[in-house]
Amino acid sequence: MNNNSLKVCLISLGCDKNLVDSEHISGILADKGYQLCDDEAVADVIIINSCCFIHDAKEESINMIFEMAQYKETGNLKALVLCGCLAQRYSEEIKEEVPEVDICIGTSAYEDIIKALDEFFEKHNVVQVLKDIDYLAGVDKPRYITPYSSYAYLKIAEGCDKHCSYCIIPKIRGNFRSVPMEDLIKEANQIAQKGIKELVLVAQETTMYGTDIYGKKSLHILLSKLSQIEGIKWIRVLYCYPEEIYDELIDEMAQNEKVCNYLDIPIQHASDIILKRMGRRTSNAELRTIIGKLRSKIPDIVLRTSLITGFPGETPEDHKCLLDFVKDIQFDRLGVFTYSQEEGTPAAQFDNQVDEEIKEQRRDEIMTLQQSIVFDKTNDYVGKEVVAIIEGKLPNEDVYLARTYMDAPDVDSNIFVNSRADLLTGELVRVKVTAAKDYDLVGDITKRLEV
Repeated sequence: MNNNSLKVCLISLGCDKNLVDSEHISGILADKGYQLCDDEAVADVIIINSCCFIHDAKEESINMIFEMAQYKETGNLKALVLCGCLAQRYSEEIKEEVPEVDICIGTSAYEDIIKALDEFFEKHNVVQVLKDIDYLAGVDKPRYITPYSSYAYLKIAEGCDKHCSYCIIPKIRGNFRSVPMEDLIKEANQIAQKGIKELVLVAQETTMYGTDIYGKKSLHILLSKLSQIEGIKWIRVLYCYPEEIYDELIDEMAQNEKVCNYLDIPIQHASDIILKRMGRRTSNAELRTIIGKLRSKIPDIVLRTSLITGFPGETPEDHKCLLDFVKDIQFDRLGVFTYSQEEGTPAAQFDNQVDEEIKEQRRDEIMTLQQSIVFDKTNDYVGKEVVAIIEGKLPNEDVYLARTYMDAPDVDSNIFVNSRADLLTGELVRVKVTAAKDYDLVGDITKRLEV
């Protein structure tokens, strides 16, 4: 079959790290002549890059398989491909119980997508491709990034060595392994040449970058080198484990104008008892010290975190400890998840599992508290000027959607910018904030900065 005649639709589920893999898959396919499309009804091949980090993500992936499989009857679908975490974790079960899937490709094997498709169309049998879980895929491979975006993710490492008791990631993504710096610089240059202005650095844990290949934490060195790339205006760092934040990194953030004063530091809890049961490597006191140091050295830093409620054994006292911590610390951005009992993790076997209703009640209490914190912080910006990056224009209005340095794409807030001038995606503008609407800001453009 002529590849040039095949249309491929790729659906990326889960996290931003998975999205980077999806963009590499798309790049590999496009490089070999496959036609990328976004209409499942006309696609000859549908690829689902799946997630199974928690139960809800697993359910979403499974439902997507059955939804897309219907196009074998109602559309042009000839091959349904499952990639990513679900494919890695449940490859045998999928082969035996989900005949709708024609090709199953593990997390470290997506580079073999062309070979797998060729084999399927030649032999018409189920194809499974699994590699050593610690293989580092994607290095120096083509990558398709959606045009007209202000930002792109740069995945600087794969896997994780932490082995938190609730987390399945090391079993489906392997041990921590850094992408060599020269490869990241090359990829970042290619991203900049596409007109993208913001790099968002991601990994399971960014703060350990370089320890495996350079023998020391090297994220600060990488930031310095990336900031020298012409065209890149903002660099944002996500997923910094708090215990691994180090002085050179803080200093680089403080003095490097291109690095956003923003950190995502997933702490998960604040009760010493629960932190220990989770296998985390910080205490309540240590978290307060780390956050205090960050705010002391970078006064305008914006801190995001994620929390888990209802972890096995969590008592009302543990929950109150977490509430008190959130109230004291006043995080700028915060997300809360109820504990998901994942098979294959130590925590799934722990005694004193918490009822779902209690998990959700505790989550809602934290979010209600956080809402009041954020609304107060948002109102404080009214009357002030901020710099924002343009994301796009609202239809039929002289209003643009934008973000400040305080907001990571896809997860945080927006600022709505009133402007009669035509603004470009990725353009930096100065905006006077005129109103606060819940989590978002509204403002008028006062100056166009360098495009």
